[in-house]
Amino acid sequence: MKNWLTLLFLATSFLVFSQTKSVKKSPPLAEASPESAGMSTERLGRITSMLEAAVAKNDIPGAVALVVRNGKIVYWNAFGMADNASNRKLKRDDIFRIASQTKAITSTAVMMLWEEGKFQLDDPISNYIPEFKNPQVLKDFKYSDTTWTTEPAKSEITIRHLLNHTSGLGYGVIDGDERFQMMYHKAGVTDLFTTENISIAESVKKLAMLPLHHNPGEKFTYSEGLDVLGYFIEIVSGEPFDVYLKKHIFEPLGMNDTYFYLPSEKAARLVSVQKPDNGKWVRFPVTFYDTDYPVKGAKRFFSGGAGLSSTAKDYATFLQLYLNGGELNGIRLLSRTTIETMLANQTGDLLPWGEGSQYFSLAYSVVTPKGVAKGGMGGLGTFSWGGYFNTQYQADPEENIICILMKQTQDLDKDDTGWKFRQLVFSALDD
Repeated sequence: MKNWLTLLFLATSFLVFSQTKSVKKSPPLAEASPESAGMSTERLGRITSMLEAAVAKNDIPGAVALVVRNGKIVYWNAFGMADNASNRKLKRDDIFRIASQTKAITSTAVMMLWEEGKFQLDDPISNYIPEFKNPQVLKDFKYSDTTWTTEPAKSEITIRHLLNHTSGLGYGVIDGDERFQMMYHKAGVTDLFTTENISIAESVKKLAMLPLHHNPGEKFTYSEGLDVLGYFIEIVSGEPFDVYLKKHIFEPLGMNDTYFYLPSEKAARLVSVQKPDNGKWVRFPVTFYDTDYPVKGAKRFFSGGAGLSSTAKDYATFLQLYLNGGELNGIRLLSRTTIETMLANQTGDLLPWGEGSQYFSLAYSVVTPKGVAKGGMGGLGTFSWGGYFNTQYQADPEENIICILMKQTQDLDKDDTGWKFRQLVFSALDD
């Protein structure tokens, strides 16, 4: 009887949903005329001209561009090809590997669980993943045999450190420090995406055994911290990471085309990763990863830092949640005050780029007054990031604008569509 009651308690405890009903009911994204949202059709047309020219000049194989103002889709077009080898044209609802755009979704899941009182942001991650106890910082490294020595870190890695990339963890194969590339490879850490039969728990536990770049909190080092937090979400929620995201974020928001691994009926909508080759666009070859990872292989590695694929509209829906203060269509995922914390400066002046034009929050790069003065970055508080395969987004809380540009490329000779797109979107305001 006692065992039965324990099982009943455990089962019912997981029925508490992170999302709740809201007194607000912001409508789902829907298309409307630019003028109805205070934007100029004529000026948005400059985006069309710019992207058509980029495709015609072979600067890019194709792109999907989407602009939202005041909760209305005022621009949404596809240009060029999804796959040149098969002559497949790009469509507005095609699916892209969003890579590091996954990070903001993982951060959102972390903060939803934080709102339930499961943990505090400055808790050591070792409270939940014991392998991270007593972290070590790299002291010396021998290139000849890839051995190293360490010294004890001055503090434990916290959940906040993992969210804001100050943990001291690195990023393996794309790390800026060759020593960490070699150490991560030797240890068998899975850095980004894979078709191999490995789980995030297995990879994260290998990662925990390796030295840090620096003491936690001392510097900003872009890292696999969000993969660690994907595993952390499994531990805290009691659900597989992919299940948690689907149940508590994707389904409530109607993000029906966002997955770690695509169902077979949607696989044909995945855009090919392409690179230029003697004036033609060809599929990017298998390197340390296979670009077909969203549709083949073991399908077990749910990377919190880079694993998801999605559409422009799905991702715009996710960002609209933030502009709405945590609510969409009568469903609340986060409180307004939690979003304020998430968008606040969490790194001081540690960010190693932008010369003060941006800071890093708990999920995003955020524009400062210096960034506003620089121009082309959006208004004060505009938050943004991008993905490894050439995807990008910006969301401006002041102007209530979302702009998303999706491409799938590697090894480009030239691509200036990113900065041009941002500049043209904000110059299309007409209110």
